[in-house]
Amino acid sequence: MERFMEPCLLLLLLEKPSHGYDLISRLVEFGFGENQDPGMVYRNLRRLEEQGMISSRWDTAGAGPARRFYEVTGEGTDYLAAWAQTIRQHVKTLEKFLEWYEALRKGERPSST
Repeated sequence: MERFMEPCLLLLLLEKPSHGYDLISRLVEFGFGENQDPGMVYRNLRRLEEQGMISSRWDTAGAGPARRFYEVTGEGTDYLAAWAQTIRQHVKTLEKFLEWYEALRKGERPSST
């Protein structure tokens, strides 16, 4: 599931630039637990930034400590498109698996198409 965090973070950041805490809470929408390890999220963010997929800046406006805001770069948008294509292919494969499973469970012959 950790590998799936990358495209989820990119997608959330494509929607709107965000800080880490906000991203952690929004990852729940993609099946990550509410008690998600913040360290894992920040490691993924750091790796994505090192790879040029996202950029960050410190926001010192407002009360409280400065927060790092992240946003997707052009390279990150391209990487996300590649992830989307990979996920589409996995969905097709999983759908085929489920079709075969359901057919066999019912005692039917699976479709070979």
